Formats: sequence, structure tokens, C-alpha cells
Amino acid sequence: MKILHINASTRGEESQSLAVAERLIAKLRTAPNATVDRLNLFDGSLPAFDANAVGAKMALFTGANATAAQKATWTQVESVFKRFAAADVYVVNTPLWNNGIPYVLKQFIDLVTQPGWTFGFDPAKGYSGLMAGKRAFVVHASGVYHEGIPPNFGSDFATPYLADWFNFIGVTDLEQIHVAPTVVNADYAATKATAIARAESLVA
Repeated sequence: MKILHINASTRGEESQSLAVAERLIAKLRTAPNATVDRLNLFDGSLPAFDANAVGAKMALFTGANATAAQKATWTQVESVFKRFAAADVYVVNTPLWNNGIPYVLKQFIDLVTQPGWTFGFDPAKGYSGLMAGKRAFVVHASGVYHEGIPPNFGSDFATPYLADWFNFIGVTDLEQIHVAPTVVNADYAATKATAIARAESLVA
């Protein structure tokens, strides 16, 4: 079993989403032949989905000749996808930023979500995911927002967005774990323990 750990937090050892994700990964690694590939989205290694990437993509669609710069960028994009496609299980940890996901997680999604890679399209039937048979876990952390809090304390667009994206690419076996609130909380230790217990319980 190949596990891809996608870390979308900037906080290193101080990251609460990462702390819970590590406990989940430790449980997953007890499976025979389990391996972990770790992808830190903030380490600067992700290529930009810029004009060269878009130009290369459109050249592929239209049969035009891509420039050398476009080809080089597309090779980088394809390498990110191949790393993503090689995994059997995804573990994503992410903070809630401005009611949504960090920009680098969206960048990663935009890189790998390409026709013929993660999804197909039929003019009569619409889109279809190509990543079926895989499993995903997402660990969310937020300092203030949590389920049931009044509207003036924020919103969570990250959870439904990631659920929709995984479903779009065909990953329907998805579990989302929330560790929140991490800051405005008189007993965060209990909150964290509950999140870890739930995360570990989800691993068969």
C-alpha cells in the first residue's frame, strides 16, 4: 500500500492538522508493505500552473507545437501527477484559511486535475473520475471555526470543496476529520484527543 501524505500546513511541529495526520499515518503504516511518500506543499517544489503550463495544455488539445519552455513546464506538471497517481491512499492535512484551503493546496489540485489524468469527459454523459479504487483522509484544523458556531465566527468552505474534488476525480472512499477549535478552546487537549481517536478508528 502506497500512502501519499500531502501536507498543506506551514507550521511544522506546531501544526495541529499535521499532528493528527501523523497519528493516522502511523496507524496506516501497520499494514503489510505500507510505504509513505511525503509531499510538503510549502517547500517550493510545486511548479506554477502559469502561462507555460496552460500553453502546453492547449497545445496538447489542439495538436499545436509547444515551445521548449512549455514542454519543460509540462514535464514538471506531469511528474506531480505521476506521484499523485502512484498512491493508493491519500492523507491530506490542511488548516482553514479565510474560510477555505491554503493557496498551495489549490495549486496542487489545479496541477493534477487534468483531462485524461484524473478525469474523463463525454459530451453526452459529462465528467467521470479516473481515480477510482483509492482511499482518502483529510485532517482539517481551525483556530476559531467549528461546527455549530454562530455565523459571525466564520464558515467552512474547505470541507465541501475537498469532498467535491475527490468525488470529481473518482475517489469516493473519503473521510474528513476536524480538530477544532485549536485556539479559542478551554480544553483543547480533549478536542485533540477526540480527533486522534476518530482518525485512528477510521483505519480498518
